Formats: sequence, C-alpha cells, structure tokens
Amino acid sequence: METEQARTRYRGAPEPADAGTSRRVTEQIGALLTVLTERPVSLYAAAVLRIGYGLLYLVFLLREFPHRDEIWGPGSPWTPELARQLFGQTGWVSILTLSDSRVYFEVCYAAALVTSALFMLGWRTRVVSVLFAVVVASFHARAIFMTDGGDNLILLMAVYLVLTACGRRWSLDARRARRQASVEKGESTWAGSVAGELRRQPGTSRRTLTAVLHNCGMFVIAAQVCFLYGAAGLYKVQGATWGNGTALHYVLNLDLFRPWPALSLAAAEHEVLTAIACYLTVLLQVAFPFVLFGRLKYPVLTMLLGMHLGIAVLMGLPLFSGAMIIADAVFVPDRFYRSLGQLWRRTGRWTHAREAEAPPQGEPALVPPQAVPASR
Repeated sequence: METEQARTRYRGAPEPADAGTSRRVTEQIGALLTVLTERPVSLYAAAVLRIGYGLLYLVFLLREFPHRDEIWGPGSPWTPELARQLFGQTGWVSILTLSDSRVYFEVCYAAALVTSALFMLGWRTRVVSVLFAVVVASFHARAIFMTDGGDNLILLMAVYLVLTACGRRWSLDARRARRQASVEKGESTWAGSVAGELRRQPGTSRRTLTAVLHNCGMFVIAAQVCFLYGAAGLYKVQGATWGNGTALHYVLNLDLFRPWPALSLAAAEHEVLTAIACYLTVLLQVAFPFVLFGRLKYPVLTMLLGMHLGIAVLMGLPLFSGAMIIADAVFVPDRFYRSLGQLWRRTGRWTHAREAEAPPQGEPALVPPQAVPASR
C-alpha cells in the first residue's frame, strides 16, 4: 500500500534536469546515427566534385601533353632513378617508375587520359574512382617538385572520393540504374519477388555500409577544406606583410607569378585596393570554418570564388584555383543543384517546343489569306 501511494505521489513530480538533458543528448545522437547510416547525403555535391576534378585533371593532362616527357617521362631532368631514390625515403610509389621505356610511359599517359574522362562521366564509378586515385597519386609522386601545388589538393580529393557514392547523380551509372529499375518494374513476377526477398538482407547491409562510407568521406572532404582555409589564414596573420597590407603588392611584382605583366602592374598601382584585398583575404580564410552553419556562408563562398578567379588570372595558377573552387562546392546544398537541374530541363523543353513550332526551312511563316472574288 505504501509503495502504491509513493508511486502516485511522485508520478506527477517534475523530472530532474540531468535526466532531461541526457535524454535530449541521447535523442540527438540517435538522430545523427540515423542520418549517418540510413541514406547518403550531399549526393549532388559529390557528383559536382567528381565531374569537376575529373574534368580539371583531364584538361591538365591535355594542357601538358606537349611537355609530358620533360615533366613525367624518361627525358625529365628529374629522372626515374632519382624518383625511385626519393620513394625509398618518403614511401611513395608510382606506376610511371615501373619501367623506363618510352612506350610504357605513353601507354600510361593514354590510360590516365581515359581514366580521367571516364571518372568525369561516371562510368563504373566504384572501380574507376580507385583507378583515378592511382593515376593522380602516380603522376604527383613522379614529379613532386615540378608542379604548382594545385595537384596536392586534387590528390587528397581523389583519395577521399573513393569512399563516396559520387556516381549516384549526373553520371552514366545513374542513367543505367534508372533504365534497369524501369525494366525490373515492368518484369515483376513471383520468381522475381522471391529472389528479391533472398537478396534483401545483403542489400540492406550493403546500402548501410555505402551510406556510412559516403557520409564519412563527405565529412572528411568538408573538414579538409576548413582546415586548409583556417591554416592559410592563421599563417597569414603571423606574417608582417599581411599585417601591414603589402603582401599582394609584392606578389603582383614577382616575375614568377606574372603571366600578364601589364595587368599585374595595373592592379599593383591601386595600393588602397590591394591593402583592402589583403585584409579581406585573411578575414575570409580565418572566418570560413565559423560561418558554415548560417546564411553568411553564401556571400563568403561568393567572395572566395572571386578570390580564386583573381589568383588564376593574376598569378597564373589555374590548377590551384580550379581545385579550390571545386572543393568549395561541397558546402552548397543539394537543393541548389536540383534547382539547376530543373532549370536545365525546363530550358531544354522550351527550346524543343520552339523548334517544333518553327516553320519548315524555306517556307513562309504565315500564308496570307486569299481574297475571294466577288460574284457578278
């Protein structure tokens, strides 16, 4: 009787604050685990990264095609033997140093071009993403002292993209999956349903593993970009030239980073604007990791886009600028990319409709009415 009365007495008593806090924390952890394991996030952003880095590296290899032997081939000043000696110290490996034959090098270069193109198009992305990472790592390790540094970020992103499901959107794999799904939907039979039941459990485990790897890969990519901007901003803060606003003035007067000297000199003449650009660069890079969870990130991303375009034009570093611009795409939500896709489809339908309404070539657009002769 006393126990029942005690239960009735304390049933309506307020819950302790610690219990409520722990329950909220448990619910938040459960929601986070659900998002992490149930479905891949930012699939469109992953597709943009795949297309961007595949296209960028393909253009890079095509751009350096006339100079391929001097940079990566047997005729390079950094010979394969020197590269192998460096690998013994750093632990790097490269498929380009397996043979000193020129024919072997040409075959590897052609395979790298094909792999970059297939990765960009999203054909058999699971396998091709691994091949793309091997290609980027091999070319990076072969001539580590002869590039502009932009391939460092491309190498990291190529490795991270192996973990992601970057072929789920805007790819040949996605197109093939849609066609296969429509065929299986039309051929739904009893035998097919039984086979589907047998495959359901392994398929569920596979989807969970894919979602976990993809979400962790996208998180690592985002964290890498944040660390990159934050470290760059903090290093700039320690420099005296960035503190007094003269860093860009000196950069614009370096012959090594002046592809168009007249343009660089014209920009360096505006001392106040270059000083403002110095302080704004440091502010954007330091503040970037702290504005990702609000609407302020969109103007910051826009200004960073302008900064990278300026670096590409004024300093002649298009590979580095392109790699950074593509990396920033990971912070753009999928609804933006979906709206772009819908706009593209509406534009295509409008164009087809206009072409269908257009008159045949050589015929007048409007036939004037014929006058009926008056009866007499």
